[in-house]
Amino acid sequence: MAQHATDTLLELKQKVGSCIDEAKDRLHRLSKDIWSCPELAYEERKSHDRLVTFFSEEKGWTVDSHFKLETAFRAIWGPVGGKENNNVINVGFLSEYDALPGIGHACGHNLIAEIGAAAAIGLKALVEHTPDFPVPVQVTVLGTPAEEDGGGKIDLIRERAFDGMDVVFMAHPSQEDASWLPDVAEHDVIVRYHGKASHAAAYPWEGVNALDAAVLAYNNLSVLRQQLKPDWRIHGIIKHGGVKPNIIPAYTELEYYLRTPLRKDLPTIKAKAEMCFRAAAMATGCEVELEFARNAFHNVLRNPTLHGLYEVNGKALGMEFTTDEDVLKNTSGSTDFGNVSFIVPGIHPYFYIGSDALNHTEEYTVAAGDDKAQFYTLRAAKALAMTALDVLLCPELLQRAREELKEANLKEERALRGASEAKHCGGAAQH
Repeated sequence: MAQHATDTLLELKQKVGSCIDEAKDRLHRLSKDIWSCPELAYEERKSHDRLVTFFSEEKGWTVDSHFKLETAFRAIWGPVGGKENNNVINVGFLSEYDALPGIGHACGHNLIAEIGAAAAIGLKALVEHTPDFPVPVQVTVLGTPAEEDGGGKIDLIRERAFDGMDVVFMAHPSQEDASWLPDVAEHDVIVRYHGKASHAAAYPWEGVNALDAAVLAYNNLSVLRQQLKPDWRIHGIIKHGGVKPNIIPAYTELEYYLRTPLRKDLPTIKAKAEMCFRAAAMATGCEVELEFARNAFHNVLRNPTLHGLYEVNGKALGMEFTTDEDVLKNTSGSTDFGNVSFIVPGIHPYFYIGSDALNHTEEYTVAAGDDKAQFYTLRAAKALAMTALDVLLCPELLQRAREELKEANLKEERALRGASEAKHCGGAAQH
C-alpha cells in the first residue's frame, strides 16, 4: 500500500475511535440497562426493546424490530460512499444479549451488545462525515438472541438473515485478549426415562425404576470417557430424579452437552452417547426418549487474514494478546457464531474486561456490570471498527478473507466425506 494511502487509513482509524468515544456515555447506559434486566434465551424482550430504541433514536438507521425472530432485530445504514453505489460492501456487526439462569449476565453479553452497537455507530459516523469516502458501504447490525441456549444465529442463518453480508464482526468478554480461541462444535440432548411408579417399601417389585436408568446412563457415560479422544467432552446433569423416596420414580430426565473440536466428529460422539442412554433403558426395563436440540453448534473457523488484522489493531490500542499455550490450544466453549463463520468471513475475538473472574460465575456477572469494564469494551469495539476499515479500504484483504473461508470449507467437506467413508467401511467390515 502506498504511503499516502497508509497515512489516510491510519488517520481514519484514529477518527473512528474518536467517533466511538463521543458516544461512550449513551453506550454505557445501553450496556447497564441490559445488564440490569437479565433475560433468558428467546425471552430477551426488554433487552431487545432497549437496543431497538437505541438504534431508532440514532439518526439514519432503518430498524426492523422483529427481524426473522421475535427477539431479533436488524438495523441498517447506507449504502453511502463511492462515486457510484455499485459493489456495496456490507459490513455486519453482531450483538448478543441473553443471560444465564440464576446468575444473570455472567458471560458479559451486555458488553457484546454494546460492542456491536459501538463499532457500528462509530463506523457509520466516520463514513458519514468523510467526504468522498472511496468505497460504497452498508453497515448492518444484527441482534442475535439465544446464544446461551438454542442458537439464535443458527435460526437466523436458516432464515437467510446473513445473506448479502461481506464480512461480520463481534467480540466476546473473557479473562484475556485473544484474536481467536478454539471454540468447539456442540450438540445438546435431553434424555427422558419412563418407568412405572410403585411403593418403594411395600411392593417395589411392581415398579420400573426410571432413576436406576438415569444413574446407569450417567455411569455409562463416565466409563465411556476412557475411550473418548482427549479433547472431546461429555458433561451433563440429572434434571429430575423422582418426587419422594418411598415412590419408585416413574420419570427421570437428564440433559447433556456433547462437544468435539470439529463438527465432523459430532455424529460419532452422538452415536456413542446414544448407545449409553439406550443401554440403561434396556437394563432397567424403562422406555427412553432422546430429544437432540434443533440446532448443533459448529466450531469457529479461523480466518488468518481477519484475525491477524484485528491483532495488529488491538496492539496499536494497547491490547496485550495472550501467548499462554494452555489458553490458545485447549478446548474452549461453544458458540453459534461457529455456524456463521462457515458462511461469512468473520471474527469472534475475546477481550479482557479488567477482571480475572471466570465466565459463568457470579463474580463475572459483577465484573460485566462494573464501570471498569467500559474502557476495555470500547477498546475492543475500536479494534473491530479499525479492522472493518482495513477490509473496506484494501479490497485485496477482503478477497483474501473470502478465499480463506472457501478453502476452510473445502477442507471441512473433505474431512466430512472422509469420516463418512470411514464409518461406511467400518460397518461393512463388521459384517
